[in-house]
Amino acid sequence: MSQFSQIFPPCPKFTDKDVPDQSGKVFIVTGGASGVGFEVSRILYAKNATVYIATRTTSKIHNAIKDIRSQCPNSQGRLESLILDLANLETIKPAVENFISKEQRLDVLFNNAGVMGTDPDEKSAQGYELQMGTNALGPFLLTRLLEPILLRTAAQENSFGNTRIVWVSSMLNIGTPKGGIVWDPQSITPSLHTDMMANYMQSKAGVTFLGYEFAKKLGGRGIISASLHPGMLKTELQRNMPAPVHTAMGVVFKGPTYGAYTELYAGLSPEITSKDNGGYIIPWGRLGSVPDHMAGGMRPKEEGGTGSSEKFWDWCEAITSSYR
Repeated sequence: MSQFSQIFPPCPKFTDKDVPDQSGKVFIVTGGASGVGFEVSRILYAKNATVYIATRTTSKIHNAIKDIRSQCPNSQGRLESLILDLANLETIKPAVENFISKEQRLDVLFNNAGVMGTDPDEKSAQGYELQMGTNALGPFLLTRLLEPILLRTAAQENSFGNTRIVWVSSMLNIGTPKGGIVWDPQSITPSLHTDMMANYMQSKAGVTFLGYEFAKKLGGRGIISASLHPGMLKTELQRNMPAPVHTAMGVVFKGPTYGAYTELYAGLSPEITSKDNGGYIIPWGRLGSVPDHMAGGMRPKEEGGTGSSEKFWDWCEAITSSYR
């Protein structure tokens, strides 16, 4: 799909008006206390869903819950807090155990949270580049820990694909390294770039790889996993960007509700079926495709690709296994 079409997409075709009643459904939205995540949480709650807002700050979640309830006074849903820090792998298992102690199902996991524009020297709690740690490693561990309840939910469904994992990536046509990930030949880990945006785009390429690999792993058991470019948006994600860039983005970009439409399309639209599993969604809710160099990374070497996607899965697995 062309770069132009992603920057200037047509009007959304799947909005809050198209979201059916979600009574009895359970969702987790990481980063759900602000920006696009807040809008996803608000729309789901307005449709009577149970929504777990996952972030690291208790006060931020409580303020978001208060705001959403005031905007949706007629909802019969529930809003719950889930405290975790995706930049600290040690916090994720306790959060999942807390969730599982309360719920019997999980219909959609929205891996929405992320950071952008951090200094290359900033690290996660375990010492990894902060954007890679927050955007990819943390969500990978969270999803792996939630696999059992996702699979149980999928087994209870009458139709394929109602249980989903949504991965928020970025517009991959610009800035992603060739093949998606540049591997350090000495340490066999993703390379650290001196440019903060190169590290950001590498982390988002990794997110897309994870969406694809989870689809391969879980697709045969009724789960759809897809990544997406939410759109050119004004959100807190740009808080670390230089002031002139931040100002320019604010003039051109859309509000976070539009990004929520992209995510809700990925998480709920009946247009997405088994043939689209592992796919890539573009604004404001359309089936797209990854750039050729990324597609090559998703193919194993025996099929003419680089195998980078599988390699990234294996790296994430090795890093996070001791935290499960």
